Amino acid sequence: MSVSVYAMTCGWVTMPYGNLLRGEEGTLVVPVPAYLIDHPKGKVLFDTGLHLDIFQDKKEYLGKMAKWMDVTFHPGEEIGARLGVLDLDVSNIETIIVSHLHFDHCGGNAQVPNARVVVQKAEWEAGHDPDLIHYNGYMTKDYDLGHDIRTIEGDYDLFGDKSVVCIPTHGHTPGHQSLIVRTEAGEIVLAGDACYLRKTLEEMWLPRNVHDKDAMIASLQRLAELKRRGARIFYGHDPEFWKDVPQAPARVA
Repeated sequence: MSVSVYAMTCGWVTMPYGNLLRGEEGTLVVPVPAYLIDHPKGKVLFDTGLHLDIFQDKKEYLGKMAKWMDVTFHPGEEIGARLGVLDLDVSNIETIIVSHLHFDHCGGNAQVPNARVVVQKAEWEAGHDPDLIHYNGYMTKDYDLGHDIRTIEGDYDLFGDKSVVCIPTHGHTPGHQSLIVRTEAGEIVLAGDACYLRKTLEEMWLPRNVHDKDAMIASLQRLAELKRRGARIFYGHDPEFWKDVPQAPARVA
């Protein structure tokens, strides 16, 4: 069964380097990735990038995060426009798999109102707990939008054929998940923020702030094992890695 993967850059974020690798200084400009998985049984997004409201006033949208973070986001980089280069409309998308509920991963959900959202139960519950919303920097305007929500626990085979499988990679947030996609070209793992950069995995170098350090290390160990078995890891925000990733309409695999 043929499965294709397309990568899309949906803006850029400038943030303190130490937020990505504890102890590093300065800033780093990182991509905001989203992916289309084209399966014979349906079209799926893994993450959706940034919210359109950022076009109007990014400082107002980011709130207190604007003190230490900047966003570069231009018309044509939103998820709807990025799908357009594939001759697709948001109405063609049946499912959004959300890695987690941070603004740069689910902010584009509002552009795809009729899709079902697949999210780990622990993440969805954290996104509705006032204390965890504050602790994890969630913004409910990104995800509490009335979608059909499918909460899952643990590994989840989306199509029942082991070609698109959600795996829990908790730690960055309470219910972060990554995605394994099995294509004719081999196995791909869309790591999301379970693994920001190549160095994160190769050196087990954690960010400054994580929800659960032990859980994140365990998630990195699982990703490392998948890599040893031959999977290609797509790091969450690695600009050096990203510059060599083919962009839609070219296929990743």
